[in-house]
This record gives sequence, structure tokens and C-alpha cells, in this order.
Amino acid sequence: MDAKKFFTDSLNESAETKLKMRDQLMDEVLSAVDLLVDCFKNGNKLLLCGNGGSAADSQHIATELMIRLSHHIQRPALPAIALTTDTSNLTAGGNDIGFENVFARNVEGLGNKGDVLLAISTSGNSQNVIKAVDMAHQKGMKVIGFLGGSGGKLKPMVDIPIVIPSPNTQRIQEGHITVAHIICELVEDKLYGS
Repeated sequence: MDAKKFFTDSLNESAETKLKMRDQLMDEVLSAVDLLVDCFKNGNKLLLCGNGGSAADSQHIATELMIRLSHHIQRPALPAIALTTDTSNLTAGGNDIGFENVFARNVEGLGNKGDVLLAISTSGNSQNVIKAVDMAHQKGMKVIGFLGGSGGKLKPMVDIPIVIPSPNTQRIQEGHITVAHIICELVEDKLYGS
């Protein structure tokens, strides 16, 4: 492999993906912002789930909302819970009820009508995320999907599909965190900006 070419090609591909996002995803991203602003204004919370890098993104996004992202805005914590952080819960669930059910079980226990689930899956086909989305709808929750490629099975299941226009997992994950930062900053501004 030519490392210099790979370096350049990777950055070019990342930049091209971001430009496609700019042209294709504005309506969905702004709809997600409005949904979250309404959720938090009404005293509800955000739950987040995903596997692997998407689990890390769940934690990252929950932290941005709970702590803060924009340092010029002084605000209270926004209720956001990553369902990916409790190892006792995840391992007991995986052992006792099957890994495909761990997120749905947590949505069942923590989710309420009016809450929002952010379901993250680069393929759109993660079985445990699909089951979490099903449970969220049963609980009267709305669902934002951070997806990639074609959007997979989750695209028609979620209320707001944000599908990163790339088949490359790395570019999809980069797109997810970029969109998440935009959403978090806009939510903060709408709720607490001057």
C-alpha cells in the first residue's frame, strides 16, 4: 500500500462525504434538532444505542448533551443516557436474554412516551438496534436513526433517518459524529442561546 496516497485519498473521500452530507441531509438534521428541543422542553430524555464505534459515539453524544458542547453557553444538564456503558447490565442481558435483546430491554425499562431514541448503526442492520427501535415505538417514543450506505433495514423503521452517503464504515462514523456535533450545538443554542 502506498501510505501517502492512502492518506490523501482518505482525506479526499472524507471531504467528499461531508459535501454530500451538506447537500443531502439538512432537512433531516434540522428535524432531529427540533425533535430533541421539543423532547427536552417537555421534560423528556434521550436514550442512545449502537455497537462498537457506534457504542462509543452513543457515549460521546450523551456526554455532549449532559455536560455541554458550547463553552460560551452556561446551561443545566440535558438528560441523555447511553445504553452502552453498563457492563454488568450488558453482560447479564447478553447471557440471560441474548445480546440481540440488550438494548430493547433497557429501552423497555428506561424509556417513556415522549422520550427519543437515537439508534446508531453504520449498516442499518444491527439486530439489537432494530429490536430497540421496535421497543421504542411500543413505548411511544420517537426515533432518530444515524445510519449509512443504503440505510439498511432501519431506514424505514425510524422517524428521522440520517443516512450518511457513503458505503465506507470509517466515513459513515466520521459523518455521524459531525452531524451529532451540529445537532448538539443547535439544540443548545435553541434552548439556551441568547
